[in-house]
Amino acid sequence: MFKEFGEFIKRGNVLDLAVAVIIGAAFGKIVSSLTDDIIMPLIGKIFGGLDFSSYFMLLGPVPNGYTGSLADYAALKKAGAPLLGYGEFITQAVNFTIVAFIVFLIIRAVNRAMPTQAESPAPVTEPADITLLREIRDALNAGRGG
Repeated sequence: MFKEFGEFIKRGNVLDLAVAVIIGAAFGKIVSSLTDDIIMPLIGKIFGGLDFSSYFMLLGPVPNGYTGSLADYAALKKAGAPLLGYGEFITQAVNFTIVAFIVFLIIRAVNRAMPTQAESPAPVTEPADITLLREIRDALNAGRGG
């Protein structure tokens, strides 16, 4: 079993997948920072200083003993208040859109860089009877001295 596992791990696809997961996790952090620290504040500024990440709707009573602000999404969430955090959803949707667009651009570039079947056609082989007829013609022409 360990031998099979070792062979499985040594396959190129598994190592490629592991590298992709690690790079993907790091890329996700970059995109989150881009969204949270650059794009969403710009969108908020354009729409009058809105902070989408703190948009929420209180769905039930605030837990007993909560003394914080009723406008503090993070504190209410930590306290266990039932919330509908649609602002966080908007932020995550923007994150997804950015990642999906970048993946689209990468795949598009790779597809353009790699030759397709139409760009590199297979060499055309002529039928055997045509080849035989050419050889007969060449032999007759060589026999006539021409």
